[in-house]
Amino acid sequence: MKNTIFLFLLLFAQILFSQEKYPKNYFRSPLDIPIVLSGTFGELRSNHFHSGLDIKTQGKEGLPVFAVAEGYVSRIKVQQWGYGKAIYVTHPNGYTSVYGHLKKFSKEIEAYVKAIQYKKENYETGNIFPKKNKFLLKKGEIIAFSGDTGGSGGPHLHFEIRNTKTEHVINPMYFGITTPDTKKPTFQALHVYPLTENTRINQQYNSFKVNIKNIGNGVYKADKIIANGTIGFSINAFDRLNKAPNKNGIFSLEMRVNGKRHYYHNLETFSFAETKYLNLLIDYQYFKKYKSRLQRTFKKEANKLSIYKDLINNGKLSIEKGLNYTVEIIAKDFNGNKSILKIPVMGANTNAIFKKQKDTTAFKINAKAFHKFSLEDVTVAFPKNTFYEDIFLDFKVEDGVAKIHTPSVPLDKNYTLTFNVNKYTPEERKQLYIANVDYKKYPRYQHTRKRDSTFFTTTKSLGSYTLKKDVKKPTARILYFKDQQWITNLKTLQVKITDIGSGIKNWYATIDGNWVLMQYNHKKGILMYNFKDKKLLGSKHIFKIVVSDNVGNTTTLSKTFFRKETDIKR
Repeated sequence: MKNTIFLFLLLFAQILFSQEKYPKNYFRSPLDIPIVLSGTFGELRSNHFHSGLDIKTQGKEGLPVFAVAEGYVSRIKVQQWGYGKAIYVTHPNGYTSVYGHLKKFSKEIEAYVKAIQYKKENYETGNIFPKKNKFLLKKGEIIAFSGDTGGSGGPHLHFEIRNTKTEHVINPMYFGITTPDTKKPTFQALHVYPLTENTRINQQYNSFKVNIKNIGNGVYKADKIIANGTIGFSINAFDRLNKAPNKNGIFSLEMRVNGKRHYYHNLETFSFAETKYLNLLIDYQYFKKYKSRLQRTFKKEANKLSIYKDLINNGKLSIEKGLNYTVEIIAKDFNGNKSILKIPVMGANTNAIFKKQKDTTAFKINAKAFHKFSLEDVTVAFPKNTFYEDIFLDFKVEDGVAKIHTPSVPLDKNYTLTFNVNKYTPEERKQLYIANVDYKKYPRYQHTRKRDSTFFTTTKSLGSYTLKKDVKKPTARILYFKDQQWITNLKTLQVKITDIGSGIKNWYATIDGNWVLMQYNHKKGILMYNFKDKKLLGSKHIFKIVVSDNVGNTTTLSKTFFRKETDIKR
């Protein structure tokens, strides 16, 4: 009893410390609408944890975004993907706030960024680091307007708080950026794994799904497991907040065995350098096959995530004959709402019905060594520590397609894939590129670097690759006006561009011979120029755009239009 009280007080003190070590009332909300989230901090995403909060903007763009505290603009970045238009504000209390997927910046910042874009003649700016006194901000000052730029799936504001010195991201909810949540997490699935060669579970040597039942009030119960040897578990769980139907990530995951904690992690903070190890936290093979993420309650040896606490034997359970075990897996959200999954485990001999087939191929990978293999006209080269563990690699070339294992194995580094192109003429080589063809209907262009007799690419994904030929030019079509037309009332000039081969690489647009900034909405395939950017002299103008794909096929479009600038309010 005393030990139980002590452990409770210790846990309570740890939670209190975590919540008190961050200032609660220093930051205001970045928006002036009620906070409703479509994404929470630490959610499991493709190859990374979600590093902030995704705040809904009522399905609209253009909502004012405010500086959450006084500070200065320390970084600005405009890119086609990622955070799109993003702004970073450094605060005097040691933290930096980040705002992503913006439609545009405030008037002064927007003018500053556009001047750089026009100087570079490029929409993407790279990182811009203004001087500290360039844009000084007060708490609550408008710095931007919400949008849908970059790799956004719809209008929202991506918001982060980082430690300025370490660049580690911290859950913004610790700073009081919260939303009502009284709902318990939901368990969807439980899987069990044999973790040694001699382990048997319910007469099986493979991992499998265990039936679970919701018995009410946040309590779930699993079917009994009979095992001997070392086993591990994984779960699929989500959390819902009060004001939104989204399936969000959980905050913490714990496993207790006969009342004693064996596994725990939470999403308080992490570094960008470690986020790739998410692929070892989840059952990556299962995810690639079923597009569903199972979180392990045991830690793989190569996993360097810093989120773990209080691990016993890395969360692996040694089940002994004649003993019974009560396993409890506890999922919590940030507000402390919790659900418990109870798993009865009985230790007993259980022989496998089928024998496990040994995994052997001609290509043995020692994870700590460099490896290079060649078949026909294809070579693969893996730097040391590309793989997290030793494996037998499946590698073959069939009908020009290099099949490099399966995409179900996560990698820590890029490897190099090289095709010998000696059999192709110089003209044919111009139209060739390396493509991933795991989805045959939708081959994906891989950044292809060309030498005289070889093409090569670097990638972090195993799978099927081949050389594809692209002989078709991109298409470009002016929207909303025809050649020789007056367009005084149009606010923007828009062009629809498409490419069905290697994909759009770049474009270069001019009006009367002068470069103009065209923002690309890759979701709709539309380039847009805002007439407010520059005052046009005269009434007759020539618009010209050259669009190129990734192998150099180009399309040129030219249109004449007429416009009275004096009719447009600036």
